[in-house]
Amino acid sequence: MSLRITSKIAVTMAVALAWATASAQKSAQQKFSAKQIRAGAALFAQNCAPCHGAHMADPEGAFDLRTFPHDQRDRFVDSVTHGKNSMPPWGGALKPEEIKALGEKPNKKASGTK
Repeated sequence: MSLRITSKIAVTMAVALAWATASAQKSAQQKFSAKQIRAGAALFAQNCAPCHGAHMADPEGAFDLRTFPHDQRDRFVDSVTHGKNSMPPWGGALKPEEIKALGEKPNKKASGTK
């Protein structure tokens, strides 16, 4: 697979994950740059996709992140940080700002969507 296609898949995954776990409060919503979105996509691809699926589809026993409630950001951060059921804790491997970035919804301009 070419680097360009892989990059597009990674960005798509990050946007989908961010959308699935974003806070419902628009006033608290943070705007992310294209660089931050790429970094979040890389984090997801390396750490999350092996269990949750490349596009959060067919997670093979892992929680389907597409169904995660949008308004439960604190629950998402807690689950990623401390682990949940069969998911190991990522708090020792990921920085708090990295975990937070996985749970935020990017702005449409930075992600390239309309």
